[in-house]
Amino acid sequence: MLTVHEVSELTGVSVRTLQHYDNIGLLSPAMRTDAGYRLYDEATLAKLQQILLFRELEFPLKEIRDIVEAPDFDKAKALDQQIELLTLKQEHLQGLIDLAKRLKRKGGPTMDFEAFDTSKMDEYAARAKAEWGATPEYKEYEAKARTRTSDEQEGINAQMMELFVEFGAMRGAKPDAPEAQAQVKKLQDFISAHYYQCSNEVLAGLGQMYGAGGEFTANIDAAAGEGTAAFAAQAIKAYCS
Repeated sequence: MLTVHEVSELTGVSVRTLQHYDNIGLLSPAMRTDAGYRLYDEATLAKLQQILLFRELEFPLKEIRDIVEAPDFDKAKALDQQIELLTLKQEHLQGLIDLAKRLKRKGGPTMDFEAFDTSKMDEYAARAKAEWGATPEYKEYEAKARTRTSDEQEGINAQMMELFVEFGAMRGAKPDAPEAQAQVKKLQDFISAHYYQCSNEVLAGLGQMYGAGGEFTANIDAAAGEGTAAFAAQAIKAYCS
């Protein structure tokens, strides 16, 4: 067993932070002495490592608590996804370093902003969070999916993509036009009926993923035409605002 001060020295996490983690139910000590001092065992330290990895990925403490406390939390799967996220973060930082070096060599500005794009990292993080099952939406989706055959699920997914084909047909309109806003409502109702309860907050997050330039964007544009994902994202943003 290690005291809170020993854990702080071992990990570099301040005593105050460890106490805060305990107070919010994120990391409780294995036991307390008769005098009330916190003691940490190997299992608690392993959990702290998981928490610190999530913190490196800038996850809010509440989300971390929900993830690591979930009864179906898969540590091995989480590590695989954390490795992928950290690799994407490393690539992002390397891109910024390379840009800074180019700016120094050039001695002036360059109109290259690609290094600031975090869409791949953001999209993967959002998908990973859903797969960790920390959200009520994912649990609801799992419950509904269990009652369907693979063919039924594929049919629902195809119907979902048809909604984006309809978005594609109205790309010439403004995102806040009545027909575009009606299509957003149709999409929201479809998600609520077939996947999970799609509040405006959830829908806004989906819209950001649709337009982030990653896999979601590519799939939507492939089915419904170039620019459809961006148009749908803008329409959703207008709807949710």
